[in-house]
Amino acid sequence: MTKGMYHYIKQAWKKPDAETLRQRMVEWRKGEVFTRVEKPLRLDRARALGYKDKKGFVVVRVRLKRGGHKRQRPVKARRSKRMHTRKNLQMNYKGIAEQRVARKFQNLEVLNSYNVGKDGMNYFFEVILVDPERPEIKNDKTINWISSQKHRSRVMRGLTSTAKKSRGLRHN
Repeated sequence: MTKGMYHYIKQAWKKPDAETLRQRMVEWRKGEVFTRVEKPLRLDRARALGYKDKKGFVVVRVRLKRGGHKRQRPVKARRSKRMHTRKNLQMNYKGIAEQRVARKFQNLEVLNSYNVGKDGMNYFFEVILVDPERPEIKNDKTINWISSQKHRSRVMRGLTSTAKKSRGLRHN
């Protein structure tokens, strides 16, 4: 049986070329935190998550610092008994990346995201955004649901795939 192009892209990402990826990440570290990219780096993953190469779809690469999920100790305004913290942040890095991108690009809606790499200091994600006001999106039957009012700011309400996972709503 013959395999398609997306199959081979997926296989290549299972064992990526370490040197090429390392060089890319060095450039990404020097660049901006939010970088709009022309084409997704992992085309197979982006297509599986709903990306289409048409007007209204935007892909943004975001850089996140690793670590620091422990809650900060309050500085003041509590008695000593209430000053300690025992809980850690429950959100995953991908959800944090999606929320930061949604705050930066307020006219776009977050569709989904995927991991493109990590190094000793940073995580790198590509977030797929959709412009719900574009006529190309409103006329597309597979994605026009995102144009309705009830899907506005879905990432902030914890309705993306990764947010549902971190909230314990997925059973896989």
